[in-house]
Amino acid sequence: MDALIIQTIAVYAIPVILAITLHEAAHAYAAKYFGDLTAYSQGRMSLNPVVHIDIFGTIIIPVVLYMATDGQFLFGYAKPVPVNFGALRKPKRDMAWVSLAGPGANFIMAFLWMILAVFLVVLKVEHEFFYRMAQAGLLTNLVMFAFNLFPIPPLDGGRILTSLLPHRQAYQFAKIEPYGFFIVMALVYFRILQFWMYPLMNIAQSILQIVLTPLTMLLS
Repeated sequence: MDALIIQTIAVYAIPVILAITLHEAAHAYAAKYFGDLTAYSQGRMSLNPVVHIDIFGTIIIPVVLYMATDGQFLFGYAKPVPVNFGALRKPKRDMAWVSLAGPGANFIMAFLWMILAVFLVVLKVEHEFFYRMAQAGLLTNLVMFAFNLFPIPPLDGGRILTSLLPHRQAYQFAKIEPYGFFIVMALVYFRILQFWMYPLMNIAQSILQIVLTPLTMLLS
């Protein structure tokens, strides 16, 4: 493992762990709020990253793919939060809110990393590592935000779309879920998913920059 890979891992470790942990914890919290205690009872409504990390999907696959493709292809996943949608007070409606909670947490975290970057500049912090970490935090959360909103189940966007569709169409669309992982993998591998992700990431970042403008003006 060369120095560049070690540096990259060091920069991204904390942002990735936080992004995954808060994403999954947000799903668990939303599920509990809307009436399903499954994730809560299994200890998944937690900020402890250990309970959310899947050794194979979160660590081994991303590292192997990064090294094998020189950083050109990266894919991974966390341990999914168990949700019994039937236990929600209004299952079809609440499914959308529970699913949206994860990407919503990433959107908020992206904003917090942007705020950190502003304060690093204001405080004239000289260590490049912290600037790179703030940039990594922004990028990681924007990627997770856009990726998880792709409308294919079992991704969050797929569940949101299922919630919004009429009952008959939702039932038919939900049948895709057993094949969703392989569909998404293929879309990532052939770089088709980027035509969804890049525009959504740019839109999200533009919105965050607009919201951040008053703070930057105040501190400038």
